[in-house]
Amino acid sequence: MSQSAGDPGSKDFVEVRLPAAGAYLSVLRTATAGLAARLDFTLDEIEDLRIAVDEACAILLQQAVPGSVLSCVFRLVGDSLWVTVSAPTTDGRAPERDTFAWTVLSALAGEVDSTVADDKTVSISLHKKRGAVPGLS
Repeated sequence: MSQSAGDPGSKDFVEVRLPAAGAYLSVLRTATAGLAARLDFTLDEIEDLRIAVDEACAILLQQAVPGSVLSCVFRLVGDSLWVTVSAPTTDGRAPERDTFAWTVLSALAGEVDSTVADDKTVSISLHKKRGAVPGLS
C-alpha cells in the first residue's frame, strides 16, 4: 500500500529508531502517548496503545539480534494510528498468534498483524481507531 504526496495523512508519520533493549522502551511509550493524544484519543485509548506498543516490543526483543536497532513507525491517518515495530531477529520467526501476549495485543490495539522479511526482520503492526469498541474491527 503506497500513498502519494497528495494523499491526506501521507506526511503524518514519525519514525523512531533506538537500540533493541528494554531500557529504551520508555521513549516509545512516550511517543505513542503524544501521538495518540494528537488524534484526540481518550485517556483509556492512549493507555491501551502504550501497553500494546510495549508488548509488541517485548515480543520482538525476545528474538532481536543483540546490538541491533528497533524501529517504530507511527502513521496518523484520519482518526487512526498505525504503529509498526520492527527488529532484525536471529531466527526470523513470526510471533505465535495463539499466545497470551498476542491476545493482549489484539484486545488493546484492535487490529494486529505480523510479517517477516527475507532478511529475518520481524514486524508487528498495530492499528487503533479512535472510539472503536474493543474487540470489534
